[in-house]
Amino acid sequence: MSLRPERVLIDRATIQAKVAEMARAIEARHRHPEPLLVVSVLRGAVIFAADLMRELNLALSVEFVAVESYGSSTRSSGAVNITRDVTEDLDGRHVLLVEDIVDTGLTLRYLISHLKGKNPASLEVAVLLDKVARRQIEVKVDYTGFVIPDAFVVGYGLDYAGLYRNLPDVMVLGESAS
Repeated sequence: MSLRPERVLIDRATIQAKVAEMARAIEARHRHPEPLLVVSVLRGAVIFAADLMRELNLALSVEFVAVESYGSSTRSSGAVNITRDVTEDLDGRHVLLVEDIVDTGLTLRYLISHLKGKNPASLEVAVLLDKVARRQIEVKVDYTGFVIPDAFVVGYGLDYAGLYRNLPDVMVLGESAS
C-alpha cells in the first residue's frame, strides 16, 4: 500500500476566490503607511503566500522562515525546529505570518512566539487551512481560509514526504494498492 492523493477536498477555483477574499480583509485592517512584511513559512505556504501577495493592493516585502515538525510522517511530531530564520530586522515592522495549515497549534504557537520576540509593531497570522479537530492548544489566527476535517491533505503547497506540493487543488491523501 502507498499513500496517494485520493479525492479533491477544495478545488483551485474555490481556493483562488478565498485567497482574494482574505486579501480584501487584510487590506481593510492594514491601515499603516509602512509596508507590510509578509513572512511565508517554507515550504508549504509558499504557493498560498505568492497568490495572497499578488492579490494584496499594499506595499509589501517578503521574508521566509522554515520549520520542521512532520518529517515524512502524516502526524506532527510535536517538536518544532527552525531550519531557516528570517534575515530581516522585524523591530517596529508590521508583519503578516502566512502558514499553510494549523492543526495541533504547536508549530504556529512556536512561530508566533519566535517572531514576537523580534519586536514587530504588529503581528497577524493568515492560514489557508484550519484543522480544528486536531487542536491541542489555542492559537490566534487573524485570517482563516477554510476549516477542514481531520484528514491528511496535500496539494497547493502541502506535501507528503516532499511530494504533491504542485497539485493545484487541496486533496485528501489515502491508501492505494500499488
